[in-house]
Amino acid sequence: MNLELFIAKRLITGKEHKISISAPIIKIAIAAIAIGIVMMLIAIATGVGLKHKIREKVAAFNGHIQISNYDNNTSDVSVAPVSLIQDFYPEFKDINGISHVQAVATKGGIIRTEDTFEGMLAKGVGQDYNWTVFKEYIVDGVLPDFSGKLNDEVLISRMMANRLQLKVGDSFFSFFLKEGDASKVPNNRKFKITGIYDSGFEEFDATYVFVDIRHIQRMNKWEATEIGNFEVFIEDFDQLEEKSNEIYGKTLADLDTQNIKTKYFRIFEWINLFDFNIALIIGIMIIVGGINMITALLVLILERTQMIGVLKALGSENWSIRKVFLYNATYLIAIGLLWGNGIGLGLLYLQDKFRLFKFPNPEEYYIEYIPVHIDVPTILLLNLGVMLLCLVMLLLPSYIITKITPVKAIKFE
Repeated sequence: MNLELFIAKRLITGKEHKISISAPIIKIAIAAIAIGIVMMLIAIATGVGLKHKIREKVAAFNGHIQISNYDNNTSDVSVAPVSLIQDFYPEFKDINGISHVQAVATKGGIIRTEDTFEGMLAKGVGQDYNWTVFKEYIVDGVLPDFSGKLNDEVLISRMMANRLQLKVGDSFFSFFLKEGDASKVPNNRKFKITGIYDSGFEEFDATYVFVDIRHIQRMNKWEATEIGNFEVFIEDFDQLEEKSNEIYGKTLADLDTQNIKTKYFRIFEWINLFDFNIALIIGIMIIVGGINMITALLVLILERTQMIGVLKALGSENWSIRKVFLYNATYLIAIGLLWGNGIGLGLLYLQDKFRLFKFPNPEEYYIEYIPVHIDVPTILLLNLGVMLLCLVMLLLPSYIITKITPVKAIKFE
């Protein structure tokens, strides 16, 4: 029988424990642990959730990795065509972890209405385009259908529609300069809005209009087997650099690869700062909770000085007595973790389900509501880490037990 655990249980379940002078201090310590774990869960879930959402939005407009021709073109406009006939299209069989490959082309143009005009980047897509993420961004109308004959359907952003005073069902004229000779009469196209999207990413919403890729091919006088570039989606974002290098090695020598971390390095440098903020919050909360537990442990020890003296007189070793109080502290930490996890996960579930809390300035975070991402292994690891670190912090104050002598302790009143 584990004597230390038995004594700790008696101390926890005893009536005098609930009415002792240490009771309010113990409750404060439990509350500190609970509040700490709530704050840590919220910091991790919202920080990681925001990172995932921003990465998801950037990938929705660009794919994770782009394959294009080697050239000195630094703009987003497709200039030199790439052959659609490639070993990796429509399916990348040589590399694992590739979920989708799609062909696109882009061309700069101007939308003209009776009252105003706006610059745009027409993104030509075909029937292989992955609309999965965009379904969430649709605020009016439906996605265009490019699976049949060439049509004039387009998907436009709410920001651009508002500026141009357009709505679903409206048509507009657009003009595209001919490559290589700006003096020639520009290409003129009439499009009809079938859907309006709002990704919350102003940099993209103010630019992209989705059209049938065959319009781009005709205006650039490309063949049906020529496109602007390929966009590749991967299954695990953490393997982005690795997959970029693998794709580069598996494609022809005249093709280049670029991933979104390189293309939008400022955005990804910014979201990497979230990791530091999360670590800082976790560190502060663990220190606060640990200090409260140290206070509670010291009060428990002082309150049980006579008991410690009796146990020493009966032959108990210092470490054995220290274990009694560490068991007691473990129970208190576990109670705090239980309450904290219940409250924290409950709040996160409500936020994920109903999106109760929103950003006051959504344009700064590229999303209106505060996203959450709950990862079970991370939560378990967090709870285990908090428990172990708090117990390590309690080892030093429990050393005070070794300084208590049986004679003085038993005579103590």
